[in-house]
Amino acid sequence: MTATVFDSKKPEFVMRIAVLAETDKAEPRVAATPETVKKFIALGAEVAVQAGAGAGAGVSDADYAAAGALIGPDPATTLAGADIALRVRRPAAAEIAGAKPNLAVISIMDPFGNEAALADLAKAGAIAFAMEFMPRITRAQSMDVLSSQANLAGYRAVIDAAAEYGRSFPMMMTAAGTVPAAKVFIMGVGVAGLQAIATAKRLGAIVTATDVRPATKEQVESLGAKFLAVENEEFQQAQTAGGYAKEMSREYQAAQAELTASHIAKQDVVITTALIPGRPAPKLISADMVHSMRNGSVIVDLAAERGGNCELTKPGETSVVNGVKIVGALNLPGRMASTASSLYAKNLLAFVETMISKETKQLAINWDDELIKATALTRDGAVTDERFKKA
Repeated sequence: MTATVFDSKKPEFVMRIAVLAETDKAEPRVAATPETVKKFIALGAEVAVQAGAGAGAGVSDADYAAAGALIGPDPATTLAGADIALRVRRPAAAEIAGAKPNLAVISIMDPFGNEAALADLAKAGAIAFAMEFMPRITRAQSMDVLSSQANLAGYRAVIDAAAEYGRSFPMMMTAAGTVPAAKVFIMGVGVAGLQAIATAKRLGAIVTATDVRPATKEQVESLGAKFLAVENEEFQQAQTAGGYAKEMSREYQAAQAELTASHIAKQDVVITTALIPGRPAPKLISADMVHSMRNGSVIVDLAAERGGNCELTKPGETSVVNGVKIVGALNLPGRMASTASSLYAKNLLAFVETMISKETKQLAINWDDELIKATALTRDGAVTDERFKKA
């Protein structure tokens, strides 16, 4: 089917959703799929997709056209008359210049350290929504971008580690002798860490994991891995009522570091997943720990985009230090662009659906909705989130 380039004019009573192409060449994901395009249309919207937006994820313009989307040759045409703009990464203010006032821009905004860019979006008249700030409540589970993408990152981290590791993961008993199973250590048991544990176990590795939250011990053991921590009285009290980790004493940190260092020296693969929003990644692996690992070992650092959990990580590179490979790959979900786009697009669909009136089929933002309060960063030409107002 041939993609249709549309007239930018549309009836005023029809809501338009624009799907913009990514400008970052390192970002192959896309914010909508033919499946979600059909569902947006079923909600009463007209969908415009910028030409080539899905190319990195294996979706052609013809695929979108077959689903009922109109194809715009450039951002300006695609955005003309749009009420909502969808992207993976935050667009620059210049990219939405000329769009109608109060355009709802929904993407991964990454505002920490980018306050000026957020202020520019506000001045351009956009209402910016940060998908990564979606509250982790039952109602919003289907909109949880961090979880959907971290799940894939945890899986991909193990696959990349297996590719870099010069030996087999599972134990093999052959006529020529027995090949021992790889020892894999996961640092941080969030969504990415749990998926990494499950994937490494499926590949036949001997898996251990650590986290400062005592509640994660049961999760680790339920996946067949062994939990590693200094389990003293302080550890038992290391979690707040909201499920977050408390800051530990220096004595505990020293004891945990000593335990971790001796454990890392015996591991074949270490995968780190610790990230704190708005802060540099915490350093979990020192240079001395790297030097203690045997030749041919692998470290996959999922926090490379924020500086890395390993002291020697080079973001965007795979480096070799004393025979140890340190993988600092960026955007691991993007290495599985088709799957990652499918999940991200469904996250966006679930969120956008809450903003569309069932009666009028128009954009109707409920500013009292807790989802809106948590994710809205700009409104009426100004930055509204207190954390980013100073810029």
